[in-house]
Amino acid sequence: MDPSTIGLVSLALMVLLIQLGIHIAVVLLLLSFVATWLIRGNVDIAGNLLAKAAETSLQSYSFGVIPLFVMMGLLVSASGVGRDTFAVAGYAFRRILAGLGMATVAANTVFAAINGSSIASASVFTKLAVPELVRQGYNRRFSVGVVAGSSVLGMLIPPSLLLIFYGIVAEVSIGDLFTAGIVPGLILAGAFILTIAAMARIRPSYVGDPTTDAEETSRLSAREITYKIGPITLLIVIVMGGIYGGVFTPVEAGGVGALASLLLALARRSLTWRGFWKVLIETGFVTSSISILIIAAHFYASMLSLSRLPTVLGLWIETADLSFGVLLLIYLAIVLLLGTVLDSVSIILIALPLVQPVMVSMGVDMVWFGIITIIAVEVGLLTPPLGLSAFVIKANLDDPEISLNDIFIGAAPFAITMLIVLALIVFLPVLATGLIR
Repeated sequence: MDPSTIGLVSLALMVLLIQLGIHIAVVLLLLSFVATWLIRGNVDIAGNLLAKAAETSLQSYSFGVIPLFVMMGLLVSASGVGRDTFAVAGYAFRRILAGLGMATVAANTVFAAINGSSIASASVFTKLAVPELVRQGYNRRFSVGVVAGSSVLGMLIPPSLLLIFYGIVAEVSIGDLFTAGIVPGLILAGAFILTIAAMARIRPSYVGDPTTDAEETSRLSAREITYKIGPITLLIVIVMGGIYGGVFTPVEAGGVGALASLLLALARRSLTWRGFWKVLIETGFVTSSISILIIAAHFYASMLSLSRLPTVLGLWIETADLSFGVLLLIYLAIVLLLGTVLDSVSIILIALPLVQPVMVSMGVDMVWFGIITIIAVEVGLLTPPLGLSAFVIKANLDDPEISLNDIFIGAAPFAITMLIVLALIVFLPVLATGLIR
C-alpha cells in the first residue's frame, strides 16, 4: 500500500476510534506504530521512533511550564479567589441591566488570567454564578449559557493550557502565544458582554427584574474589595507582568506563580494539608496525561512525515490552485466540524501536524494561526453533541430543571459570537500579532 494511503487510512481510523471512546493518546500511539511498521516494513524502526519520541519530546525546557501553571491554577482555585472575584464583579455591575450576567463574564476573564483552563472555569462558575443568576430572576437557559460562553475564555487568555499545548506541539514560542492571546481574549470577553446586553434589550424577561441586582447585592467597602480582588490582581501582575516585562521566561513565571499561589492560599488559611496533597496529586495526574499526549503527538508527526501525507497535501493544493483564503476557510470549517464530535486536544493533535508543514511553506505566521485555531477549536466546547463545557456544567449543576439541551441552547448565542470574533481575527491578524511585532 502507498505510504500516503496508509497515512490517510490511519487518520480516518483515528477519528473513528476516538468516537468509540478510546483515549486519544492510545489511538495515536497504536495507529502511528502500526502505520510506521507498514510504511517501513520493519517493526524495529517503529519501536525506535516511538522510543525517540518519548525521549526527546519531554526534554524540552518549555515543557516545564505545564506542571507549574497547572499547580498555580489549582492553588488559586483552592484559595477561593473565584468566589471573591465573582462577588466584586457582581458589585461593580450591580446597577446595569443584566449586570450580574456581565459580572460573570468579567469574573471569568480575571479568573482565566490565572487559571488557564476552560473546564476549571466552567466547573467553578457553575456552582458560583448559576444559582445566583437563577435566584435573581434570570432565565435558566440564559444563566447556563452565560457561564458556558464565558468559560471558554480560560483557553484563550494567557496563561492558557491549550496555548501551551499548541506551542509545544507546533514548536512555537509560548511567550509569543501568551502575548498574542491578550487582545483577542479581551475582544471576546467584550463581545460576550455586548451579547448579554443585546439579549437583555431584546428579551428583558431573560434577566428578570433589572433592579434586583442593585437591591440584593451586598454592599462592599473599599477594604473588602481590596481584600477580595487585591491578591489575584497582584498575582496577575507578578506572573504576566514578569513575562511581558522580560523579567523571566514563561517557565520561570510558572514557578513564581505556583509559589505565589501557595503563599496566597496559606495567607488566606484556605489550604489544609489534605487540600495541598490533593493539589499535588491532581497536578501529577494532569501533567502525566499531557505528557503521554505530547509523546503521542511527536510520534504521530513522525509517522505523517514518513507517509509523505503533508507533502501530498501540499502538492494537491498547488495543483488545485487554491488561494490561501479558500484553504483557510476549508481548514476552519473542518476544525469546527470536528469540534462537534472531538475534544480540543484531539483536534489539535490530529489536524496540526498535518497542516503545519503546508502553512509554514506558505509563509503563514504560526502564532496568528495558533490563535485562530484555538478560537475555532473552543467553539466546539459549546456545540452538540460533544460540547465538553456543557457536560461539565451539567455535572456540576444542582438544578434538575436544567437539561443538557438547555445548556446547548443557552450557549448558542455565545458560540455565534465566537464565530464573529474568529472572523475578525482572521481578517485583522494585527489584533493577534500587534503586541509581538
